[in-house]
Amino acid sequence: MTIRGLIFDYGGVLWDMRWDVSASLAAEHGLAELAVVETLYGSETWTQLAVGIGDRDAWHRESHARLEALAGRPLPPLHDHWRGAQAWIAPNLDLIRRLRPPYATAVLSNSDRTLRERFIEKGGALDLFDEFVCSGEVGVAKPDQRIYALTAERLGLPAADCLFIDDSERNVDAARAAGMQAVHLRIDQGHDLETQLAGFGVRAAPRG
Repeated sequence: MTIRGLIFDYGGVLWDMRWDVSASLAAEHGLAELAVVETLYGSETWTQLAVGIGDRDAWHRESHARLEALAGRPLPPLHDHWRGAQAWIAPNLDLIRRLRPPYATAVLSNSDRTLRERFIEKGGALDLFDEFVCSGEVGVAKPDQRIYALTAERLGLPAADCLFIDDSERNVDAARAAGMQAVHLRIDQGHDLETQLAGFGVRAAPRG
């Protein structure tokens, strides 16, 4: 199949999550390696927020309380410190620029409804994407196959003509089950997106 549409996850693909920083913060405060991550994204409150139900501020308060409960003592705002270290993955944004045209592009992210606003505030280039699909806006989240179908439909393409990129293996597997081709990208393991896309025959224009 010829790839005509490229669908990018946000965190870990466009936005550097800095998993190393979350682990360092945990170690510094005597917590398990994944404690900072799991108290933020491992709760039912987050699961609901990601499909548009609940309050972002309440989720932050609950996440911090869970972290302090694990530590058994007051803690500084470690989630905020972690998020403060995150930034755009500049080479991937540059790559997307060089892929347009001829490829149609979309963001597909599990996030609360504020993602679009935060994307713009952080200097994200919305004009790089033909579609922006946020789970909190549409009420369904990855790995539910409906959100992959919705994204392909918005691009006006069959699923088989789309290549999905995500840092979560579960979400990549779900995209394949939905009929897409897919790439598992882990920049923290040294993966290079341009090289991975080239393996599917997707090639960008040369840099400036």
